[in-house]
Amino acid sequence: MDAGPPVLWLGGAPGAGKTTVARLLARRHGLRWYSADAHTWEHRDRALAEGHPGAVRWESLSRTERWTGTHEELLAMSLHRERGAMIADDVRALPAGPLTIAEGTPVTPAAVAVDRALWLLPTPAVQRERLLRRGMSPEDGAFRLYRRLFTEIEDEIASYGVRTLALDGTQSPEETAAAVERIFADALAEGPKAASAPERRALLRHGNRAVVVQHQQFFARPWAPPDPGTQQWPFACECGETSCAEDVGMAPARFPAPPDPASPPVLAPGHDCPPWPVSSPG
Repeated sequence: MDAGPPVLWLGGAPGAGKTTVARLLARRHGLRWYSADAHTWEHRDRALAEGHPGAVRWESLSRTERWTGTHEELLAMSLHRERGAMIADDVRALPAGPLTIAEGTPVTPAAVAVDRALWLLPTPAVQRERLLRRGMSPEDGAFRLYRRLFTEIEDEIASYGVRTLALDGTQSPEETAAAVERIFADALAEGPKAASAPERRALLRHGNRAVVVQHQQFFARPWAPPDPGTQQWPFACECGETSCAEDVGMAPARFPAPPDPASPPVLAPGHDCPPWPVSSPG
């Protein structure tokens, strides 16, 4: 991977807990959170522009048809093997500071600096149980894809001999985050990190805004259903306190409209912060 801003990489199959851990560490340490999920539709558009067969085929199928393929067809249409390089490109374009924690299933050893990376590795039973808790069924195409991604990532880990954190289901999210903190201790100490509450609040808004854009880009697809405007998404409380891990459930349509420095902060009940504007995270 070419030189770029300082970054820690967190990979693993769907259900590994990457997003939960990355968000906890970003808020606790004043880091920039990069979520591969938030860039799904940008990456698909890039692949379409390049004529990638998997992306073209996926867009050409109905929402039902695209989930009925074989495991290998689902994997190809997921763009898992292609998106790692796109994620690395995204991160290289970020400002030099603060330290970024970048997470996502398509974070692959071939695309990132493995000495600053960690893959969360739940057991197959743990992944299955977590997917079922999300309301997925083993007959769902997405469920089958996520199980196939598990074996794909196992193969990548074995091929590159990268650092992993085994998860047997007994660890809480906080315990998993603490284990990741210990592994990344030197890099976290080195930083750089957002030092002030306004800087941290700007980073939180940057991450929250990315979630809103992800939602908007999905419903902008020509095949997408109308946005019901009622689904609640978890947005990080923007108070900027390092001890805060609260989320605010809100429909993306109700999230404060840009420009962000002029819009009100999203706050959990009982939380407060000075008025905007805040410093820009870049």
